[in-house]
Formats: sequence, C-alpha cells, structure tokens
Amino acid sequence: MTIAGAVVIFIVWWWVAFLAVLPRGVESRWEAEDDGVKGADPGAPVKPDLKNKAWLATKITAVLWAITVAVILSGIFNFRD
Repeated sequence: MTIAGAVVIFIVWWWVAFLAVLPRGVESRWEAEDDGVKGADPGAPVKPDLKNKAWLATKITAVLWAITVAVILSGIFNFRD
C-alpha cells in the first residue's frame, strides 16, 4: 500500500462517516419555537453543529482506516492477484 492509497482510503472513509453522522441531532426551523431568523428556509437546521460532527467523523474514520490498513497490510486479502 502506498501513502497515496492510504490517504485516498482515509478520505473515502471520512466522507462516508461524515455523511452518516450529518443527520444526527438535527432540528429543522419549522420544528423549533422561534430561532429569530426571518425568511430562512423552514427545512434548514437551527444549529447544524458541523464542527463537532466533523470531529466525530474523524474519530470514526481513524478507527475504520486503521482496521482497513491492517487488513490490507496483513495480506488477508490480496488485491494484486
């Protein structure tokens, strides 16, 4: 496995984890009482909390990436054949 391959695997895992974590704890503007924003889209989230979701996705990705790299480097699956 090359460094470029490891980086690509990390990026793919990060996006999968981020998109899985993204809907976690979302409250729409039409579900909230009064968020003080006039003219905002009713489907937009009141507090998206993207920074914490990005950190959570990074933590999940680190675990998944380590498992993936360990499996590839162990030779259990040989992708060259």
